[in-house]
Amino acid sequence: MKAFIRHGEGCVSSQTRKAAHPGPAEGVAGHGPSHTTCDGRAVCPCNKSGFITMERCSIPNGCAGRPGRRRAARLRAAMDSRLEEPAMHVLVISIGTRGDIQPFAALAGALARAGHDVTLAVPGGFADLVPQAGPGTITHHPTGSTMLRLLQELMPELSGPSDALRKLGMMTAAMRELNAECWDAAQAAHPDVVVYHPKCLAGPHIAEALRVPGVLSLPLPFYTPTRAYAMPIFGGASFGAWGNRASYEVRRMSGAIYGGMINDFRREVGLGHTRRLADPLKNPDGSPVHVLYPYSRHVVPVPEDYPPSAHVTGYWFLDHSDDGDWDPPAQLVDFLAVGEPPVYVGFGSMGFGKGANQRRDAVLAALRVHGLRGVVATGWGGIAPGEARTDDVLVLEGAPHEWLFPRVAAVVHHGGAGSTAAGIRAGRPTLVVPFLGDQPFWGARVHALGVGPAPLPAKRLGTTLTGRLGDLVHTGSYASRAEELGAAVRADNGLAAGVYALEQITGVPAVDE
Repeated sequence: MKAFIRHGEGCVSSQTRKAAHPGPAEGVAGHGPSHTTCDGRAVCPCNKSGFITMERCSIPNGCAGRPGRRRAARLRAAMDSRLEEPAMHVLVISIGTRGDIQPFAALAGALARAGHDVTLAVPGGFADLVPQAGPGTITHHPTGSTMLRLLQELMPELSGPSDALRKLGMMTAAMRELNAECWDAAQAAHPDVVVYHPKCLAGPHIAEALRVPGVLSLPLPFYTPTRAYAMPIFGGASFGAWGNRASYEVRRMSGAIYGGMINDFRREVGLGHTRRLADPLKNPDGSPVHVLYPYSRHVVPVPEDYPPSAHVTGYWFLDHSDDGDWDPPAQLVDFLAVGEPPVYVGFGSMGFGKGANQRRDAVLAALRVHGLRGVVATGWGGIAPGEARTDDVLVLEGAPHEWLFPRVAAVVHHGGAGSTAAGIRAGRPTLVVPFLGDQPFWGARVHALGVGPAPLPAKRLGTTLTGRLGDLVHTGSYASRAEELGAAVRADNGLAAGVYALEQITGVPAVDE
């Protein structure tokens, strides 16, 4: 590995950076985007980090701070003893259900395999997703465990999205606790870059306080304005070029709703007040916030008007080799072995409890009418548990989609970003039953891509599922197109693209350069 110099600080290795990392009240100035002392390469696109290799720097006495020849020699000597240190330390923060955590756990594994250190700040309940380390290390710092517990307790009791909004106040204390835990993780890690899911409100402010790049990431095109399509919360709707682009102003709503909490946190970490309607795609200095979008261009094409700060990497899949290999229960293995491949039906965390029994009845009836075998996943109450009373249906709580989906004939799910990705990757025809949020968008994409019928709104499940399920399994073009699309997605290397993007954003070269 190469030695690194930080502009204004002199030369630091990974370990030295940890010792000298600026806190909220101190720091160093980076070069602007036009600085070209190092092979004509811009030091850092967001003007926050600024790492270059020592041998490439054209300033004889060091960069920016110009420590002098004697000090530079001492710093080089110090680096010689640390050549095995990883190139960067990445703090990765996410909260939510399994689908919100799994892609970030996969990214942590890829970063470690590339020789970088990672602190993965996710709930303790997802410790089983933490991958094995590579040359770099992965430290799991539990955060948001109270939030996860509340989600698991509340979801089965909710009657629908409106009820969820009414109970939002119950989550406030847990959200404040999450912010504090993420800050604790950051102070322990001393990262060079912070990658955060937008549900983690503290993410960009932690990066600002530490004076390192903050990189927003989520597996749907939710933030970057484009004329190509409207914000995904509007489903597959189009409002024309101007209207589509304008729809992304909704991205400011999180700050509007939680502005008080955000500013409380900023005061606690030594930052000033920020506007409630501040643009989450702009850093305080006006530079663009980089966004990593871990979905495939084969599923959502990259719009022509996307800026360089929007990186569509391809999906980040966590495979069995990453999480210690999942051992399927014997009951599931035996069921899959004794007959035709079944249809998978599951609605994940969409556990609006008052409809779980009706959804169960509708699913079992539709499978029976078409003479189909089925694997029914109850999830967090999306479908009521219990025996199916037939040998043709196996009811279980759940199973990793990356293991199960290649073994079934078709999939029916709620249209979460992760479930949609897994079904497409497996090359299986898909029916989306959207409940809320971005799920109608993914349902529309599945249909537009020709891998499944039009999405079936959850409220119409009881009356329409039987017909729509028949369409799914008896339309041959869905299966053939799904195989084609699955092959294209499997050929992507989204994790490698994600690691490369972070190396470029921070200005830290790959370990093997």
